[in-house]
Amino acid sequence: MSSGVRFAARLSLSFLWIFTAITSAFFAKEIGYQVLAGRGITGGLASFCILSGSLLNAVIGIWLLTGKSLRLCYLAQLVVISAYTLLLTVIAPGFWLHPFGPVTKNIPLLVLIYCLYREA
Repeated sequence: MSSGVRFAARLSLSFLWIFTAITSAFFAKEIGYQVLAGRGITGGLASFCILSGSLLNAVIGIWLLTGKSLRLCYLAQLVVISAYTLLLTVIAPGFWLHPFGPVTKNIPLLVLIYCLYREA
């Protein structure tokens, strides 16, 4: 993978993490509450889950922009995406069959991030 492709992949991943953080925290928070409520996670715990997830996403997105310790950043992404996938599988398994693929998209993301990890 050329350095230009790696850079473009890193920027696109950064955009994804930051946009998801902003969307989850400000524009689609109600969707997060609905998903969590489906498993009985409500109130302060639901708010904590949504806000901490948004903060984690923002941190990863900004970390990617810095270009520092990228191997560790890629490893963190692999762990976080795997954890999100497992959690969503338990909390809302129907997202595996959602036509927009909010969970199935994680598989190619994991492959891309793993490739970047190996090249870092």
